[in-house]
Amino acid sequence: MSEEMILQHCSPTLAGLKTGNLFSCPYSDRGRLFQTIRELNKKFVPKGLRLIPLRVSEKNALIYLYRQKMLEQDLTHAAATTYLSQEGYCVGNCAQCVVRLRNRLCQKQAFPHEIGFFLGYPPEDVVGFIENQAENYKCVGCWKVYGDEENARREFERYRRCTSAYIAQWRSGISIERLTVAG
Repeated sequence: MSEEMILQHCSPTLAGLKTGNLFSCPYSDRGRLFQTIRELNKKFVPKGLRLIPLRVSEKNALIYLYRQKMLEQDLTHAAATTYLSQEGYCVGNCAQCVVRLRNRLCQKQAFPHEIGFFLGYPPEDVVGFIENQAENYKCVGCWKVYGDEENARREFERYRRCTSAYIAQWRSGISIERLTVAG
């Protein structure tokens, strides 16, 4: 897993604009993958972020980068607590919710759609996605929008600009550690 891959998929989270990002990371050496995650967490944890593998297969890992304080706040939204508690999450305990999400990802073939709550998607869009079975959305960008389309389009553009700026800065020599906003 390269820093460029993280920037490509997670710049809005690094910048403090978004709760979390998820990406698939191919690997050939499992030990090296976990060593890289530990090394990156030495940079991220002091700034309030965590990088964890949610699911690891033989050749691919599903990696989650998130801001713990933002996730704690997001998981207090009424729609999130209602849905998550129905799915067996221990609402009120962020760390246990992440563990439950990891377990659900490892136990199921299909994605648990509540993952949107963990990525900072608007709760009405997460619920809309679940209730509409991914159909009847207003627009699609980083997620499928069922609620405020105008605001979502602004966020999509903001995330796109952030990613472009972060990659350009990193390529000019600014470290990922310096690019990561503390929070």
